[in-house]
Amino acid sequence: MQELHDAPLAPLTTFRLGGPATRLITATTDDEVIAAVREADATGTPLLLIGGGSNLVIADKGFEGTALHIATTGFTLDGTRLELAAGENWSDAVARTVEAGLAGIECLAGIPGSAGATPIQNVGAYGQEVSATLSEVVAYDRRADAVVTIPAADCAFSYRHSRFKAEPDRHVVLRVRFELEDADGLSAPIKYAETARVLGVGVGDRVPADTARRTVLSLRAGKGMVLDPDDHDTWSAGSFFTNPVLTESAYEAFLARVADRLGADIAPPAFPAGEGRIKTSAAWLIDKAGFTKGYGTGPARISTKHTLALTNRGEATTEDLLALAREVVAGVEAAFGVTLVNEPVTVGVSL
Repeated sequence: MQELHDAPLAPLTTFRLGGPATRLITATTDDEVIAAVREADATGTPLLLIGGGSNLVIADKGFEGTALHIATTGFTLDGTRLELAAGENWSDAVARTVEAGLAGIECLAGIPGSAGATPIQNVGAYGQEVSATLSEVVAYDRRADAVVTIPAADCAFSYRHSRFKAEPDRHVVLRVRFELEDADGLSAPIKYAETARVLGVGVGDRVPADTARRTVLSLRAGKGMVLDPDDHDTWSAGSFFTNPVLTESAYEAFLARVADRLGADIAPPAFPAGEGRIKTSAAWLIDKAGFTKGYGTGPARISTKHTLALTNRGEATTEDLLALAREVVAGVEAAFGVTLVNEPVTVGVSL
């Protein structure tokens, strides 16, 4: 277990932003993770968990406490059952399951970060969410001071949410288990219209799993959503805002605002989101509110490839990023009466 003091945290995040931590511990085993968490809890020391750093916005002043970098490794396949250590690189793990001929997470290729973060956000993209294949989570319960195994049914998964996100200071994810599908090398049924269109198939069809994975990687790369140290469009947290989920009455009010601003013939994206709820597109809202690709003149700007990504052009500070985020939130609220919610976790700052 490595320990550093006054250690920079920016290199551990995909934004490359944030000041130093009072103390930085890098844990490479579950026992080291648990020991570090127990010590912080016993001494009342603030604790920040860092995996792949792809979902963190850390204050310029840094973090006064212990930052625990979870760098555990472990990839185990037993038939269709997959177990990943929390620190495993998620995109690499997806590639390995596809190589093994298994389906279920191939459309989650290219998502940056570690496996342990996936159940917290109920990570999803291109028609798949981890909750569809996740079977259980092994975690350290800080309240009970015990390692627990939580079945998927008890994880309270919903759109970009889970019990782990609802209670961020209780569970530390150690291992994540999945039940995948042996479909003779084929993908799970394609659910996302854009993916189906590019593949030249219908929604619900299957294709070779690696074809699906490579297609998703290409789509993500075209939107700056695959990490590339030489491309500032990828110096981001991916989608900075979640897609708003509106009640039917709120959606009707939203449609009226759209008609007033853009014309009665304009129909915004709309997707069923459970009884009495409709999900619309944050990217569409941002664009139609006037924040187009590449918007901004400072060191933090909207990606030139995707309006949903806020980026560090190389010299930004966290405050630069937050100023841009606040401008976007205020603009969308003024234009459409919809409040955008940030997807990344903020540390020492807020919108």
